[in-house]
Amino acid sequence: MTDQESNPAWFERLPKVELHLHLEGAIPYDALWELVQKYSGDTLLFTKDTLKGQFKYVDFPHFIETWIWKNQFINECEVFTFFAEAVARDLASQNIRYAEVFFSPPDFARRGLKTQLITEAVRKGLEKVKEIEIALVADLVRDFGPERAEVTLAEINEVKQLGVIGVGIGGSEQNFPPEMFESVFEKARQLGFHTSAHAGEAAGAESVWSAIRSLRVNRIGHGTRAEEDESLLDYLVQQKIPVEMCPISNVRTGVVKSYESHPVRKYFERGIVLSVNTDDPKMFGNSLAEEYLLLTEKHGFTRTEVKDLILNGIRTSWMSEEKKQGMINEFCSDPGWAE
Repeated sequence: MTDQESNPAWFERLPKVELHLHLEGAIPYDALWELVQKYSGDTLLFTKDTLKGQFKYVDFPHFIETWIWKNQFINECEVFTFFAEAVARDLASQNIRYAEVFFSPPDFARRGLKTQLITEAVRKGLEKVKEIEIALVADLVRDFGPERAEVTLAEINEVKQLGVIGVGIGGSEQNFPPEMFESVFEKARQLGFHTSAHAGEAAGAESVWSAIRSLRVNRIGHGTRAEEDESLLDYLVQQKIPVEMCPISNVRTGVVKSYESHPVRKYFERGIVLSVNTDDPKMFGNSLAEEYLLLTEKHGFTRTEVKDLILNGIRTSWMSEEKKQGMINEFCSDPGWAE
């Protein structure tokens, strides 16, 4: 790796796409602090300056606990408009041109917030930022079980015209395996939604197999522990099943022990179709530019290989083929691309 290849500014200038990003985990710190101040009913044990320090985890379950803690400050539908705009502006400032963004209505149903109104509020905020196109993916949140997931799917279907193009399941993978949601995903396909599932993150290779066989997903989210089964890696290559990798996230939640031991390079060389993403960037303190920079510094990716990953993101997105080709042409003709 040359000094030129590891220049952080180049990664920031590159046009980029995100396929695995959670809206509620991407709220900029200034915006989140406003919500904390407004909705905290207790004396806070931290300040705006130490807010980032709340987002450190001993393991994946601890991350889920922190996710739930953070969501207590999201109490009204109009809040979604506020922070959706803030997230979109933050992504646009990083030269991210297109994103497919998860949002999690079931997390807020117990507060009486209706899925349809949440979706409308999110879209209202996103529409205020014209520099980026954001499609929505509804996270059915496996922790609430398949019955709640089916309800959420029906609710999302009522507002799919607001740019909801897919569904997925995140949450406590180790406790709620994919096969529990087989009928829900079959119905989602019948309704015309694309599908993804978090698998091989908090559970092993068998979870990825289940997402493929039971849910028949279009993409796998994370897939980090697929490496536990060589036959699974072969299958991912043969069937060209895209994997949405999130290296820094996996290190921060303890899914892998170190960045150097992350399987992203192994998967890439094996021929698995990969995109690289940030997952929950404000909860992990990462950016997409940093993800690519670390790939070059820790795993020997060249600039050409980074560009290949970005183009993979476009090709495996759920845009129309015409829009994909248009974006590929746009990226390849961008001044930063040729540097």
